[in-house]
Amino acid sequence: QVRLEESGGGLVQAGGSLRLSCAASGRTFSMTYMGWFRQAPDKEREFVSTIRWEGGNAYYADSVKGRFTISRDNTKNTVFLQMNSLKPEDTAVYYCAGRSSAARSTGLLSEPVAYDTWGQGTRVTVSS
Repeated sequence: QVRLEESGGGLVQAGGSLRLSCAASGRTFSMTYMGWFRQAPDKEREFVSTIRWEGGNAYYADSVKGRFTISRDNTKNTVFLQMNSLKPEDTAVYYCAGRSSAARSTGLLSEPVAYDTWGQGTRVTVSS
C-alpha cells in the first residue's frame, strides 16, 4: 500500500507562484505514474499533470501547459508541481494521485479512475 501526502498549498495573488509537494511512503517501488488533479467548488475533479515514475515522461492539461511543471525526486519518493503565472481559475483543492503496477483500470492517465492511491488534498487559492 502506498500513502501520499501533499503540502505547499496556500493563498497567492494572480501572477504569483507556488510549489506543491507530494511525498509517497509505503510500497513506493510499485508506483508507475504520479500525478496531480484539482477540484474547484461545484466542479468535477480534473486532470492537471502526470509523470512516469521511471523515465520522467510528463503530460499536462492544456489549461496549465507552459505555466506548470511537474517533476519528481525518486530518491525522496516525492513529486513536485511548480505552478507559475497563477490565475484565479487555478483556485482549487489539488490532489496527488498515484498509479501502481497493480492498478487494474485501463483508463486514460488523464482520468481519475486510472489512479489507485490518493492524497488528502491541499488547497490553493489565487486572488485577483
